[in-house]
Amino acid sequence: MSRIAATFAALKAAHRKALIPFITAGDPDPGQTVPLMHALVAGGADIIELGVPFSDPMADGPTIQRASERALKHGVGLRDVLAMTAEFRKTNSATPVVLMGYANPIEAMGWEAFCAAARDAGVDGVLTVDYPPEEAADFAVRCAAAGLDNIYLLAPTTPPARVAAITRQACGFVYYVSLKGVTGAANLDLAEVAERVGMIRAEAGLPVGVGFGIRDAETARQVAAVADAVVIGSRIVQEIEQSTDAARLDNVRLFLAGVRAALDA
Repeated sequence: MSRIAATFAALKAAHRKALIPFITAGDPDPGQTVPLMHALVAGGADIIELGVPFSDPMADGPTIQRASERALKHGVGLRDVLAMTAEFRKTNSATPVVLMGYANPIEAMGWEAFCAAARDAGVDGVLTVDYPPEEAADFAVRCAAAGLDNIYLLAPTTPPARVAAITRQACGFVYYVSLKGVTGAANLDLAEVAERVGMIRAEAGLPVGVGFGIRDAETARQVAAVADAVVIGSRIVQEIEQSTDAARLDNVRLFLAGVRAALDA
């Protein structure tokens, strides 16, 4: 059983929902990524989604785009992100880490080399925004061989037949994009989220996490009532962006702790 599967199983047994925060590796500078990861765990994170900086992040709104730009100014690339994960693993062997990013850096490294390096660094899952299932079957096989969960995005516009096709390849959990737009957008339709999550869960047989557009503890609580996991990214990245160096770790931890409390209530 993977670390991700074990985490969801333990949460289900405890009647709790997973809290999955996102940060961009290397933002605001490389030295703060691992401390921020530990701050997320201290705030109640069950799984960490670690963004790989990319110059053309098509799924990301302005907040996360700026985070990628800040990281890229420091020269942070995929190998650096793997090194950060390995550093995190020196003192945390329990919290799953999912790399979220785009195909280009993986293609540049090569599938075999990436999967081996990710496994050795302690990565648990990979969510590659622009690897559709038609182009990712071989990559998924290599991920599975390395013990990496290959996680897919599903959108409000994904038709049922395509949901079935995607979930046949998915493992770990399925990430449902809660709105038609980029990360950090507004206008979350909770009734539609509930309907779509139920359909996806029945089809996939996997936990369903919901992200894009969740910005506060109350919305997270409402989403957690129908989903297995809540993913929060832009709001945390905004906290990183707006905090002073001295206050950043505490601000991130305290924000996430408020969300955790709402989920557990």
